[in-house]
Amino acid sequence: MSDPTSFPRFTGTDTYLTSEALEAAVTCALVLKRPLLVKGEPGTGKTLLAEAVAKALGAKLLTWHVKSTTKAQDGLYVYDTVQRLYDSRFGDGDVKDIRRYIRLGPMGQAFASTERVVLLIDEVDKADIEFPNDLLHELDRMRFRITEVDEEVVAKERPVVIITSNNEKELPDAFLRRCVFHFIDFPDQELMRRIVAVHHPGLDEALLGQALKIFYELRDMKRLRKRPSTSELVDWIAVLRASGIANLQLSDKLPFLGTLLKKEQDLVALADQLSGGRRFRS
Repeated sequence: MSDPTSFPRFTGTDTYLTSEALEAAVTCALVLKRPLLVKGEPGTGKTLLAEAVAKALGAKLLTWHVKSTTKAQDGLYVYDTVQRLYDSRFGDGDVKDIRRYIRLGPMGQAFASTERVVLLIDEVDKADIEFPNDLLHELDRMRFRITEVDEEVVAKERPVVIITSNNEKELPDAFLRRCVFHFIDFPDQELMRRIVAVHHPGLDEALLGQALKIFYELRDMKRLRKRPSTSELVDWIAVLRASGIANLQLSDKLPFLGTLLKKEQDLVALADQLSGGRRFRS
């Protein structure tokens, strides 16, 4: 095992603010050379974490967006039989060279890279329940075989693997045992002030205070089906600044409310909540 001191301690970046617990989880994954599994509600910066780690390490970021139809094989490579058939009928290339039709997936590219990269496997819980277990063999061995050409791809540099989950389904125990785990809590108001300051330097303190008060009141409203996230707060403040709005009050006429609430049911719930004495209660 490599000397752990050869890994820099992750402390975030100038645009990605972290907590001590998150910094410790990333550093632990780097030292142990294990995937980092990150959970948390949407908008807590799970996907952006991979970008921040890549930036901090000076490494290339490869992203694998998982869908409901995604198979583990897709991340390794695909054999483009359709293109080969097309070329055999209309092309002028050598269709006998099967290597021309092998396309490495994000994991395959990470293994084949001559330099260490950061591999983001985004929203792993969207795929079939067997998908995480199907990843284990290659993640453990850091190699895979391309059967069509009988060649093995062996990782020259073990990639830094970051896996995100939105908690849509339980992940297998065997998969969890092989990962370093961290749950990203939603930022409290103090951290959120720092996050907003990164995106909106010089923001009027009064406007910031009003915006944060309303934002967290909305998030505390139990009837909301989709609570506003950090990115939506940042966008809302951007529009408020551009419009020159300086005073805010929670109401169903709140300026640019559609930036924060994205479901019709939530707009109705807010109006109902405010109708009794125009006082916000959760």
